[in-house]
Amino acid sequence: MRAEDERAVRHGLILREFARQAGTFEDARLNAAFTRHLQRLVDFAAPDPEDVCLDVACGTGLVARALAVRTRHVTALDTTPEMLATGKARADAEGVRNVVFQRGDAARLPFLTDSFSLVISRFSLHHVPAAAEVAAELVRVCRAGGRVVVADMVVRPELPGDPDRLERLRDPSHGAMLSVDAIVRLLTSAGAAVGASDVFDVERPLRPWLEQAGTPADVARRISDELARELAGGDPTGLRPLVVDDELYFTQAWAHISATPSS
Repeated sequence: MRAEDERAVRHGLILREFARQAGTFEDARLNAAFTRHLQRLVDFAAPDPEDVCLDVACGTGLVARALAVRTRHVTALDTTPEMLATGKARADAEGVRNVVFQRGDAARLPFLTDSFSLVISRFSLHHVPAAAEVAAELVRVCRAGGRVVVADMVVRPELPGDPDRLERLRDPSHGAMLSVDAIVRLLTSAGAAVGASDVFDVERPLRPWLEQAGTPADVARRISDELARELAGGDPTGLRPLVVDDELYFTQAWAHISATPSS
């Protein structure tokens, strides 16, 4: 398959999956980790009251709305109309007036170079087929001396197993997680100097994670069975299962990485 055809297929898959997930994307009951660690990301980004921000692949704009209360203006960009509509409705309901929701492609941002002082993208690189292009665009639209913040799940190469395989079973729009070093290389190659980073493990209950993505019941059982077998001494899945209060959990590694464009 040609690269452009593969990209079109991936784009269609992402649109389909995220259209389905728009209503549950920031449901604290089903996606508690996503909402619980939001403030940690916002604090890491260190927004300034005069910042003009861009949230790339914003989903429902959860990050954008959190930034809006601490900055001058935020543009929230995503490729999925259903996500944008849900985010706009929530911003209106919350009385957030300094966020604009806009449809666009993270790999071809519809903005002039040096347009924003803070550019952020959360949980996007593991979905996209061309992470280097997205990273280059994040840096391009950020002003010299501004901040580009990438937040994503990351793979830890020193650990056994293939977490991407089960992640894709749960959500077919999942592509491949990068390591922290790989993300740093992408940002550096795009012309930014990487500064602070925050890498931490997140333990998540399995059942609501599967429910949030609408994973089919037979696939959900397969994932659960593989994690249970690992706990019993079977092959590692890469998701590092554990039991908390008699409930099956798994573990993801998350990273926040900040970089400053040099020119």
